[in-house]
Amino acid sequence: MRRIIVVGSQGSGKTRLARNLGRKLELPVVHLDVLYWQPGWKPSDKASFRMRVADAIAGEAWVIDGSFSGLAFDLTIARADVLVVIDRPRWVCQWRILWRSAFHRDTTRPDLPEGCPEQFDWKLMKEAWRYDVERVPVIEAERMQYGPEVPVVRLRRDRDIQGFLESVSVHGE
Repeated sequence: MRRIIVVGSQGSGKTRLARNLGRKLELPVVHLDVLYWQPGWKPSDKASFRMRVADAIAGEAWVIDGSFSGLAFDLTIARADVLVVIDRPRWVCQWRILWRSAFHRDTTRPDLPEGCPEQFDWKLMKEAWRYDVERVPVIEAERMQYGPEVPVVRLRRDRDIQGFLESVSVHGE
């Protein structure tokens, strides 16, 4: 595994897993949020975003944090070795979003672009709540269209994620 995509709802833990995989496998981590969002949470235009994604995945090894299905997932899944899907219960994701927005408000994180601090957002909460019905079908359709041969690893619980992380190694041993 040298080209890994980690997807899941907001608050699912995909960023943490992507960072841990990158650290353990000595791979660069590409946070799609950083490539997409402009200061003040302003969206990028599609063409420039796709160009930044194409540049970020031009190398032979990376971990992608996020899907951005409908905008750039076709680019990343076509080059991926594995798709890791974090499938958490909705209430877990909701709780994590609330926790993060309450206790990490106005802080910066490496997975957030400059000028886009953590904040509470009802739209984000709604998107996370509806992730299974709105985003998962789009991600799956794009996976089948652009990367049907890419193996999928589905992780639901902390112990699944920890077991997966422990099972990977730099040299594939």
